[in-house]
Amino acid sequence: MGKTNRHGRYFHRALTLVDFLILNGVFFVVTVLNPAVPEIHTRLIWVLLNAAYIPVARYVGRIHKVRAMLMERITFSALQAVCLHALAFIFLLYFLKLDAIPWKIFAEFYSATALMLILWWVGSHYLLKSYRRGGRSYSCIVIVGCNSTAERLYAEMQSDPGFGYRCQGFFDIYCPPGFEHRDKYVGDLSELEEFVKENHTDEIFYALSGEHREAVQLILGVCEKQMIKFHYVPQISPYLTRKFRLDSVGQMPVLEVRTNPLEHTANRVLKRSFDIAFSGTFLLFSPIIFIPLAIAIKLSSPGPVFFKQTRTGYMGRDFLCWKFRTMRVNAQADTLQATKNDPRKTKLGDFMRRTSLDELPQFINVFKGDMSIVGPRPHMLKHTEDYRRLISQYMVRHLIKPGITGWAQVRGYRGQTEELWQMERRVEHDIWYIEHWSFLLDLKIIVRTVMNAFGGEEQAF
Repeated sequence: MGKTNRHGRYFHRALTLVDFLILNGVFFVVTVLNPAVPEIHTRLIWVLLNAAYIPVARYVGRIHKVRAMLMERITFSALQAVCLHALAFIFLLYFLKLDAIPWKIFAEFYSATALMLILWWVGSHYLLKSYRRGGRSYSCIVIVGCNSTAERLYAEMQSDPGFGYRCQGFFDIYCPPGFEHRDKYVGDLSELEEFVKENHTDEIFYALSGEHREAVQLILGVCEKQMIKFHYVPQISPYLTRKFRLDSVGQMPVLEVRTNPLEHTANRVLKRSFDIAFSGTFLLFSPIIFIPLAIAIKLSSPGPVFFKQTRTGYMGRDFLCWKFRTMRVNAQADTLQATKNDPRKTKLGDFMRRTSLDELPQFINVFKGDMSIVGPRPHMLKHTEDYRRLISQYMVRHLIKPGITGWAQVRGYRGQTEELWQMERRVEHDIWYIEHWSFLLDLKIIVRTVMNAFGGEEQAF
């Protein structure tokens, strides 16, 4: 079997070709068939449309080669590609003074293109992963190193066949007795070049220390002579499992351990603007829901309609969190967490908790700026004091505003935390959300929250 006979590069080119066909197909439907576009300019506009695709093609090709992407990242990348094409296309049109096309046509064309590309990219991404899981379109790889970093890399590759990696073996100066995959150890570094030639290796992952100058130069030389892709795997502690950002001090590369997209002003403005628009719209129509619920709460048991509790918010500051009252008035409201068969709950309150209706007044907190629609759930002060001592990263979740719903909640970590590991998982998900925030991720969480509310949740009590 010859090298490059596993169809990988042809698959990526096919995906890019379909992008090109989608662009032209939408152009034909939206533009050519529209009488508002002067017929004399149609062919020239078509040429410019495809010329504007040239700067986009390289970006699109890189995206299609990424082996694992979240759906929100795929969607965002598709929107970036559409915006890049729009800038290039509009520049060419105005440069040649072809400004007779109505803006309505642009809006229709790029809206349809964005929708079609998003659907295609998401579908093709999962199609490609399924294709690879079937043993096709894979890359033959070799890992240089018999250490914990190499073991972790191999475990990640094996965790999902959709990544499309087939490990041919490990190479190192020697294989230590405790190495987990001794059965896949092939030999020392001097045997590597002959092996990769005979076995048509596509990629080499170098997992040894970068301080081994002779080893690095040897492996780089093999890759250059055999035209094999080289990857350097940094020696990172297994305790640092977060997303990293590459930075530099002069010529020295530095990895930043924790990233927070909401540190950027544009992202904060976008999130806050959405919070105001969403919560404001909801509160405008809230009497339709609030008035019947208020009457039902008053009839179900004596006490106020709303339950207001001091909770820990942004940067550890306290705020007054609003909820509909779901329990009978009791002295343990601020210290004892609700349980599944809690006798303090009313029948109406139990229903409201299962459907998350009790959380709706928190849109008031969102509009005021104490909370966001999406973010880590705010905890009562007692929980903050207890868990900050037990979980080292607990307070990290307060680097952004708390939310009505969050990543941990839609992933099943909500409700009562009887054991410490449950809160640890919740904190891990909250930190993951902070480090991977995007506007599309927020929309995804909101949709999943609504679906869960209608379907009911086992942990909602």
